[in-house]
Amino acid sequence: MDQKPAQPISWEQRLLKNAGKPKSSLKPEYQELKFTLHRKLLDKINLEALATIDNQRVRGEVRSALISLIDSEPTLLSALEKQQICEEVLDEVFGLGPLEPLLQDPTISDILVNGSKQVYVERKGLLELTSVTFRDDQHLLRIIDKIVSQVGRRVDESTPMVDARLLDGSRVNAIIPPLALDGPLMSIRRFSQDKLMPADLVEKKALTRGMMELLEAAVKAHLNIIIIGGTGAGKTTLLNALSFFINPKERIITIEDAAELQLKQPHVARLETRPPNLEGHGAVRQRELLINSLRMRPDRIVVGEVRGAEALDMLQAMNTGHDGSLTTIHANSPRDGISRLEVMVSLANASMQLLSIRQQIASAVHVLVQAARLSDGSRRVTNITEVTGMEGEVVTLQDIFVFEKRGLSPEGRVLGRFAATGIRPKFYEKLLAAGIRLRPDLFDEVVEI
Repeated sequence: MDQKPAQPISWEQRLLKNAGKPKSSLKPEYQELKFTLHRKLLDKINLEALATIDNQRVRGEVRSALISLIDSEPTLLSALEKQQICEEVLDEVFGLGPLEPLLQDPTISDILVNGSKQVYVERKGLLELTSVTFRDDQHLLRIIDKIVSQVGRRVDESTPMVDARLLDGSRVNAIIPPLALDGPLMSIRRFSQDKLMPADLVEKKALTRGMMELLEAAVKAHLNIIIIGGTGAGKTTLLNALSFFINPKERIITIEDAAELQLKQPHVARLETRPPNLEGHGAVRQRELLINSLRMRPDRIVVGEVRGAEALDMLQAMNTGHDGSLTTIHANSPRDGISRLEVMVSLANASMQLLSIRQQIASAVHVLVQAARLSDGSRRVTNITEVTGMEGEVVTLQDIFVFEKRGLSPEGRVLGRFAATGIRPKFYEKLLAAGIRLRPDLFDEVVEI
């Protein structure tokens, strides 16, 4: 009789597997035993001395010490329960405790911790509640502190909000009491280790091949591009994908609040902001890094997200020989994106007239790319829009490609089509000057999905 191939164990199975009692790990006495073993293990071993040894070897030695501790405890545990509690204690020592199984699940894009007893995850754009819990708020605070200390940051009552990142590049935001009323809150935005390339986005129908060809030409021709969208719309993913088209011979400076971008080019200088110290001094903001980057001989400047006064310096850099710059901003449409830029520039210079701000935007920005997350969780590029200049006192825009939503399927999937507007962009002359010629039918393309 043929045996069925072994199925991979999901994080839910790993969390709840138990000999006849699948939820025993949620019982207080189980949690108490786990933390007792954790304390005894830390008393027994010297982690600092083990830090110089190969990671796999260290984990094996610690596992052996832990198994001997479990065997010495006067508790009736089955073999599966011993294995489970061993894995959980190892996660506490080497990883992020209860979150470790979630971090190992590649299908999860967001982990949302609402206090010690409630953890949600996002899969394919949809939220679902998990059975993951922490022992108490202090346990959750220790995990948060472990994350932020790895990147030289801190979180306490004087600085109750923090942005950090995991070793794999995932972005972490945490906010603790007294600002969080019902216990510490943490959100982890995960990024795939296998970065989505332009062809992957086309295959996933985030945009069409023709739209990607146009964006590739815009990047290669050193046009300034701003990616617009809401939270979770895929702005950073698209920015990473477009950076693939940058010439590897160019010097790129990246500026971010929490380093997320992973450019593949060999000549990349990465800069990251710094929060204030305990005395409230020493903060380094994106604007200061952007000003300093101009002295570093960049061919391209890539800002992870413009959200404040640095918008003025970004526009001035685009206007003074640093063409081909890329960035993202939060906005719901290309027109809203222009309005947000106006507001952010006014934060940098309140005395600057609105007409002058709009003239700066119209001369600096060439292309706006709108990304959106739709109701079914899918992510689409809904607009590729050209900034054509000024008409009176208004920045004029024209759509080159749009996504037209046509309804929902019986399964709840968004139906629609990507359609070219038939307009040949004014920047096409710049493409020709850069030796790039697009196929004639690209601007008449219509693709149903």
